[in-house]
Amino acid sequence: MPRSSGDTWDLASSVGATATMVASARALASRQPDGLIDDPYAEPLVRAVGLEFFTRMLDGDLDLAQFPDASPARVQMMIDSMAARTRFFDDCCMASASAGIRQVVILASGLDSRAYRLDWPAGTTVFELDQPQVIEFKTRTLEGLGPRPSATRRTVPIDLREDWPKALRDAEFDADRPTAWLAEGLLIYLPPEAQDLLFDRITALSAPGSTIATEYAPGIMDFDAEKARAMSAPLRQQGLDIDMSSLVYAGERSHVMEYLRESGWQVTGVPRDELFTRLRLTRPADVESHDPLGEIVYVSAALGERQ
Repeated sequence: MPRSSGDTWDLASSVGATATMVASARALASRQPDGLIDDPYAEPLVRAVGLEFFTRMLDGDLDLAQFPDASPARVQMMIDSMAARTRFFDDCCMASASAGIRQVVILASGLDSRAYRLDWPAGTTVFELDQPQVIEFKTRTLEGLGPRPSATRRTVPIDLREDWPKALRDAEFDADRPTAWLAEGLLIYLPPEAQDLLFDRITALSAPGSTIATEYAPGIMDFDAEKARAMSAPLRQQGLDIDMSSLVYAGERSHVMEYLRESGWQVTGVPRDELFTRLRLTRPADVESHDPLGEIVYVSAALGERQ
């Protein structure tokens, strides 16, 4: 179903199901011998959601012959991409913590378990924002699993289309303290004007020394919906009703890095190829021809003193 201004979702439907897909990839990446990431909560969270496609994926029961592009190299590329992405954001979190930041905000947190699995310094508060039903499900599931957060975890159950800055302040967020912001896997699901508003709100809430970690997908400008729809067809045949062509907002939008620079942030971008090289991962030469979004640039930024 195409996106609309008032649509809602849980972790088994629409945009929420992509959060479960990402968690499934994190679970598989956590099994890799290279040790790039370790997310022990991804797999039990995915199993609790209960989408058969993803539980079969974790059990190794999917018939990969049904997927035209599912060569061993392509499957490994997808796992490595999630490992690299997760490691990038983990490293950004820990770098911000090492710089003395003790306030973290994870936007559209989905099945993110960083409040539990990262080694946060004492006094750190992690705020998680997402749809109320998503927050409630994850909180209840993790409580049943038994782990305790390694930071003070404060949940903010709200749709990002609503007045989330007020809700964040009501949850004891302090805009006078530096903040580490995470907007991982979020921007392509926002209309262009909503992306600008998101960054405007973040900037307004950020004290000097704050950081942002996000990504930029230039391919969203000329996103090939037909290609994405065709690539989703085998998923639907296997029982997974995710059609990326109907979930993302394609077309012209602000260049993430340029927009942040114009707002006073000092910005660094790391293309996926470069990140793979840094992490000693192998990248198939033809990956761009299989990905409707093309190259991904991972973005980190810091806010200096206001003029």
